[in-house]
Amino acid sequence: MEDKPVIRTAARPGQSRRVALFAAVSLAMGCSMLASPASAQSITDRFKSLFGGKSEEAPPPGAPPAAAEAPSDLSCPPVTIRAGASTYQVAAPGKQPIGNDLRFQVTITRTARECSYNAGEITARIGIQGRVIAGPAGAPSNVDIPMRVAVVQSGIQEKTIATKAYRTSVTMTEDGSVPFALVAEGLVYPAPPGAVGDSYIFYIGFDPQALKPEPKARKK
Repeated sequence: MEDKPVIRTAARPGQSRRVALFAAVSLAMGCSMLASPASAQSITDRFKSLFGGKSEEAPPPGAPPAAAEAPSDLSCPPVTIRAGASTYQVAAPGKQPIGNDLRFQVTITRTARECSYNAGEITARIGIQGRVIAGPAGAPSNVDIPMRVAVVQSGIQEKTIATKAYRTSVTMTEDGSVPFALVAEGLVYPAPPGAVGDSYIFYIGFDPQALKPEPKARKK
């Protein structure tokens, strides 16, 4: 039976104790891997390092009390790679990303999540690690990686609660295989009531639309 990681209450500014819960998973690497929920694991140094976390410390004497506690039935949703968005492939201009026309391929190999609660809202950080592999057509010296993270309420009809696009880039090396890491910050959504949060999922995947520049604001 899978553990249900509980969301911890965010500390007020000035407190040194880390209160957000870390939960991490390791996902198999593959060109056509399917989405599957991430199971919870105990906190480890390698995932603390991914988020830049530190070990917990006792609060200093006279520190102000913590903010209102998070409801006990809240949990940090599992991370799932959205089907059809687990691999990012780019071809030579005017070509399809197959065979000798493939320039590079990006896949996800590991994820981690962290949730904190404050004033009725949940702030999530999603850690994503993967690898960029050069193809026969040759990868560029710098590769841009577009990603999207969404909070979705699963069911007969899925409902998107919040979504945000992210991008990162890597410099390719001569061996043609480079790891990448991204921490998706600032994903905020309302804390779900009661057991509704048990149906929430963090969906992640590659989104080429995230590389397009935002439309310019129209001048008045």
